[in-house]
Amino acid sequence: MAVYRSPRGRRRRRLLLAAGVQVGVTDEGPIPEVYTDAVRRSETCGFARLLDIRVTAIEGGRVRVAMPIAGKENAHGTTHGGAIFAVADHAFGIAANLDGVDQIAISAYIQYFSVPAEGTLEAMAYRVSETERTSVYAVDVYSGDRRIASFEGVGFKTGVSAKKE
Repeated sequence: MAVYRSPRGRRRRRLLLAAGVQVGVTDEGPIPEVYTDAVRRSETCGFARLLDIRVTAIEGGRVRVAMPIAGKENAHGTTHGGAIFAVADHAFGIAANLDGVDQIAISAYIQYFSVPAEGTLEAMAYRVSETERTSVYAVDVYSGDRRIASFEGVGFKTGVSAKKE
C-alpha cells in the first residue's frame, strides 16, 4: 500500500484537505492525489506483484518500497542478488516516473555490501541529477537499519523530444 508519510498523520491529512489538496486513503494512511498514478502503475506491474514489492512511502520526490525476503533465496540460502537488484530497480522506476514524463532505464549499477537479515528489504530512491533527456537516481537498500546495497540508475525520458540544433 502507498503511504504519504508525515510526522503528524491525521493532522497533516486534515491540513491537506483544508488546503484543497485531493487526498486518497489507503489502509496505512493518506497519499496526495499527485502520486496516485505512480502507485497505480506500480501495483499493476506483474513483476513487482510476483516479488510482492509494495510502495510504502512517497514524500518529497523520494520513493520507498518494501519486499519480503522469504522465498527469494539463492543456492547458498541467502537472499538472491537478483532480488536485491529488483527491489532497487523498482524503486528507481517509480521515482523516475513521478513527474509524469515516461522514462526507461538506460543503465543501472549495484554494489552489494552485505547479506541481508531475514525479514523485509526496503529501498529508498531519490533523484541525484537531471537534464532535459536523462536523469540519475540513487537507491539505498536496507535490511532493518543496515544498508546492504547501493544502486544507481540512469533514466532516459521517452516523452521528451530532442532539441534540433
